[in-house]
Amino acid sequence: MSILISRDTTFIVQGITGREAVNLVRENLDYGARIVGGVTPGRAGREIYGVPVHDCVRDICQQRGAPDGSVVCVPPRFTRDAVFEAIENGIRLIVIVTENIPRRQVAQMVELAALRGARIIGPNCLGLIAPGEAKMGGIGGPAANTRQAYRKGSIGVMSRSGGMTTEIASTLSAAGLGQSTCISIGGDAIVGSTYAELMPLFEADAQTEAIAIYSEPGGRMEAELAAWVSEQKSRLPVVAFMAGRFMDEMRGMRFGHAGTIVEGVEDTTAQKIRRMEAAGISVAERIEEIPDLLRRRLAERPTEK
Repeated sequence: MSILISRDTTFIVQGITGREAVNLVRENLDYGARIVGGVTPGRAGREIYGVPVHDCVRDICQQRGAPDGSVVCVPPRFTRDAVFEAIENGIRLIVIVTENIPRRQVAQMVELAALRGARIIGPNCLGLIAPGEAKMGGIGGPAANTRQAYRKGSIGVMSRSGGMTTEIASTLSAAGLGQSTCISIGGDAIVGSTYAELMPLFEADAQTEAIAIYSEPGGRMEAELAAWVSEQKSRLPVVAFMAGRFMDEMRGMRFGHAGTIVEGVEDTTAQKIRRMEAAGISVAERIEEIPDLLRRRLAERPTEK
């Protein structure tokens, strides 16, 4: 199995006629994704690589029922309305590619999703992939590159960086370790699904045997993850790579993503590493160390009688 998506997952693309969205549609279709429609107001009747364009989400849902998910590629000033529209029409998985959305609006989207039983991945993310099954978003790029970087297997991957999601997966694949599901959770200060919020899904997935994570300075997600792993006594070995160790002396400086602002001692890489290691999470010095650490942790698991 995988989590959140499979080869049977259907989804739409909101903002489908934009340049980035057009490329995303082609790449997803080439990988085998089931895109059942797209939305751009005023463009109904067009097609993008054979995918019909509609004026609103409601029109798609009335014709064929609510799809499983939506990829949102609309400009920041329209993103909240697009996400609200998808959620209120019964769509339960929303991948938000758009960046530079005001934090207040992101918080409103996340709150509505929680009220309606929907899940948001992102914003400012590349989406997710179940290797060999389907992908949803721009993760991996063109299908040929995606197939080379991502291989089906048993390692779950989560990353605040879209590019590093692929880098870690490619490193694992080269070492003979395939992946169950890989998720680019987004680099903003507020995201729809954090590491700790996704862990229960991986925990319940029989295919997943371990987790690899890419982290950055700033924010509380690693502390939440460490607490969850300790409190729930997770069956899954977790290996993390922490970028930006040089930032510990540069508080108030941003590193790459909007969410990586170090505001206090709790946000520093040193403190994050201490918390994770105390929870039993192994922290790699370099990305290329991740496969060996995972193998070591998998070998240390108690055998079932």
